Amino acid sequence: MATVPADPVRAAMLSVVAVCSGRGAGDPRCREGPPQLRRMGLVSALEALGFALSWNVVPEPAVRRGGASQAVRAVNTELARRAHSAVAAGRRLLVLGGDHSCAVGTWSGVGAALGMAPGLIWIDAHMDSHRPHTSPSGNLHGMPLACLLGYGDASCAPVLRAERVCLIGVRSFEPEEARLLEGLRVRVYTMDELRRRGLEAVLGEALERVARGRFGVTLDLDAVDPRDAPGVGSPVPRGIPGRDLVGALAGIGTRPGFLGLEVAEYNPSLDRDLRTAGLVTELVRAVFAPKEDRP
Repeated sequence: MATVPADPVRAAMLSVVAVCSGRGAGDPRCREGPPQLRRMGLVSALEALGFALSWNVVPEPAVRRGGASQAVRAVNTELARRAHSAVAAGRRLLVLGGDHSCAVGTWSGVGAALGMAPGLIWIDAHMDSHRPHTSPSGNLHGMPLACLLGYGDASCAPVLRAERVCLIGVRSFEPEEARLLEGLRVRVYTMDELRRRGLEAVLGEALERVARGRFGVTLDLDAVDPRDAPGVGSPVPRGIPGRDLVGALAGIGTRPGFLGLEVAEYNPSLDRDLRTAGLVTELVRAVFAPKEDRP
């Protein structure tokens, strides 16, 4: 079992991994998301908070055989290595996708470094819990949570424990996904429940479930209402208001046990007036900022 500090001891060290691949998505232009976010000032915003950053790029491989499946596997193998290295060194982690199939690499690497399953808050309009035989589209970005729970093809070893996973913001899914997660007793907070109870209450309850040990957050930007985050490939109306999400996640990166944040599916080609890029920068800054520096 790997030895990992109980909490990051070098709080000012942040490993940023840019996953420049969209091979798991229907629209692969999300591979341009990480470099666009850097150009728009995400790195400088974090440096202004006092972080010493390392910027690591996982490029999209030129895979001829095996198509998207082989390309995604290659990306996730390299991403898992980089995530493992960051967590084992006691650094906090920021992963910028790319499509959300990158979650397999991120949290596999984190789990391997910890020697145990991390808790995970999964914020998404979708359940991402298809298996190859249930997916209508065959797109791999609709399968990462099922894979991390040990369901999928033969390469999907379980990384997460269902009782320490919560989905937040769900409003578009197929019955096969719902049956899988219900059978595993994964807690799913739909948008209907968020509207009834409020995001703050839901997130607080989710943290009680996942944050009993080390934990992280993965965010698919299509969880956000398309009016606030239009730059995504699979928008779903009536999502989480961007301002509400920033407020709810503010400071979560300073909680004991926090491992890192993953933000996926930013597609600059679909953005309007850089609304989505601006929201991502604001959200990432809010997550990692000390209390006195929060917006």
